[in-house]
Amino acid sequence: MKTVLAQTLMEQFAEETGISGKAKPRRYLWTDAFAVCNFLGLFRHTGNERFLAFARDLVEQVHHTLGRHRDDDPRHGWISGLSDAEGERHPTWGGLRIGKRLNERDPQQRVDERLEWDRDGQYFHYLTKWMHALYRMGQETGEGHYLRWAVELAVVAHKAFTRELYSGGPRRIVWKMSIDLSRPLVSSTGQHDALDGLIMCMELRYAAELRGDYALNLQSIVADLTKMCEHGTWVTDDPLGMGGLLDAASRLAQLAFRYKPSADALLHHTLIDAGNSLQQLRRLPLFGRPAEQRLAFRELGLAIGLHGLERMKEVATGDHAWAAGCRELCNFIPLAEQIERFWAVPEHRMTSTWQDHRDINDVMLATSLMPESCLTV
Repeated sequence: MKTVLAQTLMEQFAEETGISGKAKPRRYLWTDAFAVCNFLGLFRHTGNERFLAFARDLVEQVHHTLGRHRDDDPRHGWISGLSDAEGERHPTWGGLRIGKRLNERDPQQRVDERLEWDRDGQYFHYLTKWMHALYRMGQETGEGHYLRWAVELAVVAHKAFTRELYSGGPRRIVWKMSIDLSRPLVSSTGQHDALDGLIMCMELRYAAELRGDYALNLQSIVADLTKMCEHGTWVTDDPLGMGGLLDAASRLAQLAFRYKPSADALLHHTLIDAGNSLQQLRRLPLFGRPAEQRLAFRELGLAIGLHGLERMKEVATGDHAWAAGCRELCNFIPLAEQIERFWAVPEHRMTSTWQDHRDINDVMLATSLMPESCLTV
């Protein structure tokens, strides 16, 4: 039943956002990263080649839409500045736009914090989501160019977003950069960006197909991000952030299991902060509110992360220092089912809070209903 609803949601998303059918393409990087994984999950579950075709077409659309300048921008072509032919070969070399409704802020304009949420640019944590989608494409298809595109995106994102707080000082990751990556638009630091980047680059680094410069570049990036994470504090009261922490822990568990002990200490730290974050849910009346007062995609992000704990149990043996922490967190797993049941009710998806963010809500509900689609294999 869950897969049936997930399939319905994803077929609807494909038609309404221009992957299939005649609608004009409507691309947004975060949503599309989850959607690629969902289509791969449906392909694996059903064996229907149509879903693999959707995933391929979506990757191509994202690169040709968000890897190029906007229609309302006087600039044209690939945002990397590459020629058309080179851009086709290296579509992620300039990063990828977020896909926001408004164009980015002009350098002479003052910052309007409210309006900035609706303005385009690039987010580091959206780029890491797309790296993961490309990584999953490479795993499912066995085609090496997807992995190369993911690594090229990792290299350019690290170079563009990392900054020193002051000359010779600690390095950090800028929250938001301009479309062409030439200037920061929001100079603050995302709480989990370094952790997200580190785990993604560790996964790419251990990919068997990588050799030569690709492997060396990732080794350098991993070392830099590891240093940024040494004193990281990741406790959060945001359900979406909690889900991200749990997803990070799940992926680190796989790394620790395969390549121990390189990820053990970081995983232990992540589980402690995830546990402290989840404890706050007992004090927050989030899930007793009516649908009109809830943001579905934030709750569904938590549900997706909770599903990752189910896979962690498979590798959480007594040989691992973090196993006890994992078992304690597993007490929260039933909350994922509670969130899914609430948002599976059609009436709850008719509210303005759902419809205002319909694409991302539909896609993340589908992900939560079949969470194995986002898992590395």
